[in-house]
Amino acid sequence: MPYRPPLVAREFFVADPPELPQRAVGEPGLSAVTSAEVAETGPASILLKATTNAGEELYIGLAAVAEGVVRTRLSADPAARPDAEKIIELVHSGAYAEASIEVDGDTVVVDAGAVRAVATLATWSLKYTDAAGRTLLVQNPGETDISGRMRSLPFGRSLVDGQPVAYHESFTPGPDEAFAGFGERFAPLNARGQRPVMWNFDAFGSESIRAYKNVPIFVSDRGYGVLVNSGAPVEFDMAQATHSAVEFVVPDAVMEYFVLGGAPAEVLDRFNGLTSRPSLPPKWAFGTWISSGFFVDTAERVMERAKKIRERGIPCDVLHLDTFWQREPHWSDMQWDDESFPDPQGMLAALEEQGFKVCLWMNSYISAKSAVFAEGDERGYFLKNAKGETYVADVWNGSHEASGIVDFTNPDATAWWKELLRGPLQAGAALYKTDFAEGVPADAVAFNGMSGTELHNVYTLLYNDAVVEVTREVNGHELVWARSSFLGGQRHSAQWSGDVQTTWNGLGGTIRGGLSHGLSGIPFWSHDTGGFNGTPTNDLYIRWAQFGALSPLLRYHGTTTRELWEFSEEAERLAVESLQLRYSLMPYIYSAAVHASRTGEPVLRALNVDDPGDPVAWNADQEYRFGKDLLVAPVNDPSGERKVYLPEGRWIDFWTKAVHEGGRYIDTKHGLETFPVFVRYGAILPRVAPGATIGDGAFEGITLEVWGTPDRGIVISDVDGDTTVDVVQKQSETVSETVVTLVSTGPADIANVSVVDVAGKPANVELERN
Repeated sequence: MPYRPPLVAREFFVADPPELPQRAVGEPGLSAVTSAEVAETGPASILLKATTNAGEELYIGLAAVAEGVVRTRLSADPAARPDAEKIIELVHSGAYAEASIEVDGDTVVVDAGAVRAVATLATWSLKYTDAAGRTLLVQNPGETDISGRMRSLPFGRSLVDGQPVAYHESFTPGPDEAFAGFGERFAPLNARGQRPVMWNFDAFGSESIRAYKNVPIFVSDRGYGVLVNSGAPVEFDMAQATHSAVEFVVPDAVMEYFVLGGAPAEVLDRFNGLTSRPSLPPKWAFGTWISSGFFVDTAERVMERAKKIRERGIPCDVLHLDTFWQREPHWSDMQWDDESFPDPQGMLAALEEQGFKVCLWMNSYISAKSAVFAEGDERGYFLKNAKGETYVADVWNGSHEASGIVDFTNPDATAWWKELLRGPLQAGAALYKTDFAEGVPADAVAFNGMSGTELHNVYTLLYNDAVVEVTREVNGHELVWARSSFLGGQRHSAQWSGDVQTTWNGLGGTIRGGLSHGLSGIPFWSHDTGGFNGTPTNDLYIRWAQFGALSPLLRYHGTTTRELWEFSEEAERLAVESLQLRYSLMPYIYSAAVHASRTGEPVLRALNVDDPGDPVAWNADQEYRFGKDLLVAPVNDPSGERKVYLPEGRWIDFWTKAVHEGGRYIDTKHGLETFPVFVRYGAILPRVAPGATIGDGAFEGITLEVWGTPDRGIVISDVDGDTTVDVVQKQSETVSETVVTLVSTGPADIANVSVVDVAGKPANVELERN
């Protein structure tokens, strides 16, 4: 369970996870599979009846559910389903039409193409291989130490007082095998030696193992991924208890997991096929978001803020109004504070005329002091306690009023709550920031009978689904700005890293969170630029602004102001320059986003996405590729010094145009004016002149910026479709030089080509339009 430091006051969470019992040395209760026999076969699946060392009878299901995906189930009842399916289906698996099931004496093979499951029945064993027969992972029979104590739990289940408490699985990892994923983890990217617990927390920042967004999937550098289909507090042990085993413990009605073959990009594509494709945000969402900050706001202040943004030439598309658009202490009853905002519809219309979309803060907790709470309480629309009364909980950890938690398992409660959301959207708000939702207590009881433990993790999905539905109905898009998430949450198209500290370590932890979240299938991620809790120094503000400018989405927000003009003149100037860089790169960024929505690949890419065979790429968690052609290493120290790892190939310094050979670390030092950005040699970057907004129309006047002799074409995606730019190289008949022609096919308004002055640049580049 989550680590609690000694001699420090214990942190209290109304939603702490229930702890599993501990088995004493020699105590019975382990029921591990020892043998199996075929019970039933189908075209893409097989059911086995298993015997355990405790004499129990369990059922094992093996199935090829998609190309490169094998599903494994273990349960007492072959029809058992995860507890979360009482309200929501997390994984949507089918059957692979080209699968084969082979039973040859004592051996069963389930062939899903890129992955095969190979089981031995008489003396049970199970392994997974690739199509060539190379072992990907193999079950571990259970590890014991010299005293006979168990160090890991083998394939089976455990009982306490005769009652099953959890299923478990264990594998033998390679001695240097690396792992990554598990959602937005602020710990080191390589999860080897960690024990991720799938339980959503109000994490209080980006500096602990607690996570707002847990996703029970990991990828391995051995060419596979594992997805556990459960909403329960699954505990993974990534070679921590013993270096000889990787395991997961599933306190659910069934253990169901999937082995997905391939490198990380292939695993993510297969993962999205099982869960959902990422929802692409509207184009304007990729512009700058500037928040009111966590202080009392008024309509006058909002309009003054908008005026200053435009007068000072700050590129911006979205204004965010945080908590105080509502009346304190009534959060979050979705009612405007009519004293501070007497005419919200008029204000929103005026902002729209200036090119601003408006995002409103909200959460799914309603203060017991609000009249809206009284209405919901009377109708039974909140989660209950064991006595059947509304569970009024300290979901704010002492910083706000106790609240009721909207019960989304109750259809009437969901409909009632959606009507509360509809009014501000109809008045002109573009979307909601869906805060919180990590606070369902373990001992709560839901309308449909689910316990708080069963509901806790999937609650955020029900919450965001409801907000997405009403936003789509009113505004025609699916964008929310969510803090918490879980398995399948990529269908909610924007997520941010929560209440991070305004420190250099807070910045570093935030980068780690973005990398691991991207490796968990969620490409559209952001963070509070400048940090949330506290006030950043000018240099930290500048460095965070540079990181934010080259992040998938960008928002300035904090407990104090993050308005650019509230910092030093230098800080404002450099922050604006970083925004102008972002806006100029928008055809490149938006094209990467469209690609991500189709494939599940992240926009902010851990190095192992593109270089999975490079061991360094699995540990480099303070840098990333931004799209496929830019490498970014945010400055994470006030000295301005960064040791940057360049992957294999050649890389061009964005600022100096110096060419560096990759496959090695280089030392860099940057003043506040610049930060480490490198362009892949041979890249073509589509750019435009930066404007005040991105808007939602097609790009105009695109320049194709050529960095070295181009080695591949690109696709420019826009609201009017895709444009392919192919590279054709021909030897000149008159001079001894190569002529490069860029052939454009599609609707993009490509105005010209610019050849960057780097060593080895092509002498001549021509543009041809089809």
